[in-house]
Amino acid sequence: MDVRNATIEDLKSDFAGSVLTDGDAGYDDARALWNAMIDRRPTLIARCRNTSDVSRAVRFARAQGLPVAIRGGGHNVAGHAACDTGVMIDLSGMRAVQVDPDRRIASVEGGATWADVDRAAQAFGLATPGGLISETGVAGLTLSGGFGHLRGRHGLTIDNLVAAEVVTADGTLVRASADEHPDLLWALKGGGGNFGVVVRFEFALHPIGPEVLFIAPIYAVEDGPGPIRAWRDYVAEHDELAMICEFSTVPEDDEFPHEAWGQKVFALVGVGLGSEAEAEALAAPLRDLGPKVADFSGRMNFADIQQLFDAQTPYGAMRCYWKARYLTELPDAMIDLAMENAVRAPSPNTISSLWNMGRAVRSVPAEATAFGDRSMGWMYSADGVWANAEDDEANIAWARDSWTRAEPFGHGDRTYLNFPGHGEDAALTRAAFGSGYDRLTRIKSTYDPDNVFRFNQNIPPAT
Repeated sequence: MDVRNATIEDLKSDFAGSVLTDGDAGYDDARALWNAMIDRRPTLIARCRNTSDVSRAVRFARAQGLPVAIRGGGHNVAGHAACDTGVMIDLSGMRAVQVDPDRRIASVEGGATWADVDRAAQAFGLATPGGLISETGVAGLTLSGGFGHLRGRHGLTIDNLVAAEVVTADGTLVRASADEHPDLLWALKGGGGNFGVVVRFEFALHPIGPEVLFIAPIYAVEDGPGPIRAWRDYVAEHDELAMICEFSTVPEDDEFPHEAWGQKVFALVGVGLGSEAEAEALAAPLRDLGPKVADFSGRMNFADIQQLFDAQTPYGAMRCYWKARYLTELPDAMIDLAMENAVRAPSPNTISSLWNMGRAVRSVPAEATAFGDRSMGWMYSADGVWANAEDDEANIAWARDSWTRAEPFGHGDRTYLNFPGHGEDAALTRAAFGSGYDRLTRIKSTYDPDNVFRFNQNIPPAT
């Protein structure tokens, strides 16, 4: 769409940040996202410094009839943070985190990453459930649920969201909390970026660390599924321990035995909380399930653990396509399938994983959040990661096929919307919300009746 230069110049006036269009210095850097597959050219990029900038950018987009894409950390695998036609609101200049250690509350600006939150909260020995990659934006992870190491004891990220400040589609700033706009707060707890630009989150914090036990024994796929079956049974009995069984290929790295380079393996990864003795006792059985390729378990600072997976997919360096499916249970046949899928992955950079939900996740009633039903026990994710464009077709086909083959074990048609492929399966969005979908469409019609915020796993307004 052609937007007159005079109109853009008007937006720039009193704009604390910067406004970029194609051809401006910095435009290409600003539109670049974590997933190297995504190459979109917004009509305009509004690099905001404060809430006033966000409101001005939203009003501009609405006046010009342009949809809005919202960039927090730019880490979403589907690339929803950028658009070919529309306004990209870039919050990366809004990353402040303030911690109230007495109230155990973190106030987090919408462009912050989990590294920003962990750094600020750990200064007081506190944390809130975030993701597994510190470069991930707080906003994107939170708004679709948020799975991380702390979920067994403290739930999903949304279960710790106590309030939010949101710029809605008319440019108005509203506060969503238990007392103000409670319907909007409910929708933000799993409903994605459909309802506005969240410029500030408030999270409940918990005493964590600074040192905790990192659990990471690594077993060879060729030695069979025995350790995974034992792990499955163990975490069912100790459901405060939320873990991941992650399949990968051993890199050519001196931290691993040279004879293991290129070998298909799985790591049983988690964080042991509580006292040192309690954590060690809880983890010990998982570290003795058979011959190991390596074992990286040990006491570490929590903030360091949160950054361990960053190097797997450096920002903008790899092409990615991820699909996830919730599983009701984890039978032996699903474990076998996960191993088969891992072996046939076409890229050595690809990972796939099995996640147990954990006690705190499953204890939240379905109606309490837009995320909905928590009765599933597990999640399976097939995460294609590769380097070259000529390999796109093979790697996307692997991820989609791995996801499809897991359907007989699925928890209905529900899927985790932070791992949505490239967002092309629109029917999965409705299925993800189940009985809460109609309520979400009504809330959407209140706060965004014209669907200005539609570069996401979109929920249209009720008609």
